[in-house]
Amino acid sequence: MTVTPRFPLACAVILAGGLSSRMGARFKPLLPLGADGDSALAVVAATFRRAGVADILVATGHRGAEVAREAARIGIRSVHNPNYETGMFSTVKAALSALTPGCEAVCVTPVDVPLFRPATVARLLTRLGRPDAPDVVYPAFSGERGHPPCLRAAIVPAVLAHTGNGGLRQALSPFAFEEIPVADANTLADMDTPDDYAALHALAPRRDIPTPAEAEALLALENVPPQGLAHARGVAAVAEALARAVNAGGGGLDIGLVKSAALLHDVGKGRPNHEAVGGQLVAAHGFAAAAPIVAGHRDCLLADDAPVTEREIVYLADKFVLGRWLVPVAARFDQKLDLFAADPEARAAISRRRGNALRVLARLEALMGAKAEAVIDAAGFRPGPPPAEVYTAARERFAARGDA
Repeated sequence: MTVTPRFPLACAVILAGGLSSRMGARFKPLLPLGADGDSALAVVAATFRRAGVADILVATGHRGAEVAREAARIGIRSVHNPNYETGMFSTVKAALSALTPGCEAVCVTPVDVPLFRPATVARLLTRLGRPDAPDVVYPAFSGERGHPPCLRAAIVPAVLAHTGNGGLRQALSPFAFEEIPVADANTLADMDTPDDYAALHALAPRRDIPTPAEAEALLALENVPPQGLAHARGVAAVAEALARAVNAGGGGLDIGLVKSAALLHDVGKGRPNHEAVGGQLVAAHGFAAAAPIVAGHRDCLLADDAPVTEREIVYLADKFVLGRWLVPVAARFDQKLDLFAADPEARAAISRRRGNALRVLARLEALMGAKAEAVIDAAGFRPGPPPAEVYTAARERFAARGDA
């Protein structure tokens, strides 16, 4: 069955004509980077494909025959730039001159920046496809412009006619542009030196895990209000403390995953079934490892023979934090039991979840060899018990929603 790509009128250009002069004997386009030993070129091509772009072209130069063979192996087109030693912009021109007729939007990236995510490409092309779009869109992480820029194919002739200095950036400077915020630090991660390559090689298997900075960026994209940010950061602090205590006793939890998933656990807040919505949102941004943790933080039934994982840590940390305040787990549920005193069905559901939470807590404390409150206090998270008005506001929210 033939699958129509999400962006059938878009194309992608990968620039792989450079000398890799700062890499010593290593050649950047063919360096192994993927989980299966795939080349950097293959990783970038796969990213565009997963984003929904099928028409992908690599522009070669130095060791062009080797790159062309790799391109054929992974099923993308190649064009050779015989003038590659004159600089990258000559490779840009060679690539843009070989675009497929009918291409309406093109993303351009050097193979040196290989780990940006499919969701970033999709976000850029979605914006570029709107009637009010500018000529050029750039991804921006924490206010810093990254790769790949995407441009309307209509401006390609003007780019090809550019003869000044400054390369592609200068050639695009006359055109209207937007910097599109993305939760993707990898738009800035390049590999010019062996140390850069080592860092990216270690980062590649973790592309499905957001860093805390990326999690914060996603919260900003979703316009999470200050009180939601305070709660997210409180849960993340508690979750990190608990996870580190488990690891100190011999556990193998991923601290980065715990912290980032905790930051994002309520990213869907305010929408029906916010846990599931949040999980879907996180997955759509390419953070598949964090998505099920976000989706599963409301309740948790942990079998006696099942291990305590990152999900249980985030789930329990959320139960310790009311707003930005630290509260005992049992007290969180007792508050809800009091609120729904006249609703036997709701009280039964709350009591069940209370029992689940206390069983997870007992398992966790056995692993840590200490009370959770003591671990959290020792880590420096001491916001104290919430004032009465916090409970009043929580009661009003529960009453307005009408759910338990």
